[in-house]
Amino acid sequence: MLKPYRYWIYPDKNQTLLINKHIGSCRFAYNHALEVKEFNYLLEGRNVSCFELINQLKELKAVFPWLYEVDSQALQQSIINLFSGFNLFFKGQAELPKFKNKYTTQSFRNPHGKNVKIESGKLFQPKFREGIKMVIDREFTGKIRSTTISRTTTGKYFVSVLVDTLKKVPKPVEIKPETAVGIDLGLKSFIVTSEGLKFEHPKHLQKSLSHLKYLSRQHSKKKKGSKNKNRSRIRLALCHEKIANQRKDFLHKLSTNLVKNHDTVCFESLKIANMIKNRRLARSIHSSGWGMFVDMCKYKGVWYGKNILQVPTFEPSTKICSTCGHKTDSLKLADRHWLCVHCFTGHDRDINAAINIKNYSIKNCGMRSRKKAWGAAGHVAGVMNQELPV
Repeated sequence: MLKPYRYWIYPDKNQTLLINKHIGSCRFAYNHALEVKEFNYLLEGRNVSCFELINQLKELKAVFPWLYEVDSQALQQSIINLFSGFNLFFKGQAELPKFKNKYTTQSFRNPHGKNVKIESGKLFQPKFREGIKMVIDREFTGKIRSTTISRTTTGKYFVSVLVDTLKKVPKPVEIKPETAVGIDLGLKSFIVTSEGLKFEHPKHLQKSLSHLKYLSRQHSKKKKGSKNKNRSRIRLALCHEKIANQRKDFLHKLSTNLVKNHDTVCFESLKIANMIKNRRLARSIHSSGWGMFVDMCKYKGVWYGKNILQVPTFEPSTKICSTCGHKTDSLKLADRHWLCVHCFTGHDRDINAAINIKNYSIKNCGMRSRKKAWGAAGHVAGVMNQELPV
């Protein structure tokens, strides 16, 4: 089983310059490969293969000698990443690959872990033989498969280490109603469980919105290309980064708590792309991170051998009484508490929906959804194993 570990690194001036050269060169190779592929397809209708573009790197280095200063494996990996993006696009799982710019988070990957060592608080890999200082806050055991060094928009550097733990992926436990929980995602309460627990929405973006608007206004007033413009850009990026880190911290803690304490977690399938078309709710939906939260539960469910089930999108979980099964079509969004006209049972709207999600998932999803969760979680987390469940 493969698991990623992310660490903060502190390169010196020369190492920082070399990292930036790697990032820029890999971006250049990626954009050049994409241009060649699109040019050949538009003019000749021919698809250039990945191996053809990799072989062209020799000719490209003859024209641009500064490409010799970086690791050749990193350049090849950037082209492989391009074709991975095309494969996901043709499967309908991602958008069409676009040209990269230098204003977003950039990275480069070393695909050969056998040339990587972490000793005495330093990272050693090709072109960085002196070692890059790093903070090891989590120890790991296993073989290193690859490393990815990234640079954020705020100028921080991180390394993601993909480790083979030499352990098999645990088999999912048996699905039982006693150890299952239904989850209803919302805006007022982030999640409501079938057990009656409500986890309030932290609203990190809303709390920092006034300061974010102030920094945005100040940034727009600076002269383009000046040092003040760059300083204000960093201040604005730091504010965005803090909000994103707060959101991820909350989602990680909540997802770990759910997966560890329950054998089966049941979710509803939401069409978020359609929901954000409501301009009154779009900002709140975006800042919630529902998709990220479900993905975290999926890959953590694989790690701990738990089941993650999802209810079909158009299943009316809210309007059905969880006691007698009667459907109330007249129920509106403003009705947070309602009374069933058939069995006269009072319901909390969100708790009733969570109970229905749990009951439907256990009754109808079964092994089909469990297999689907395994495949999706393996893709999201980078969990790879030859012995997948059948």
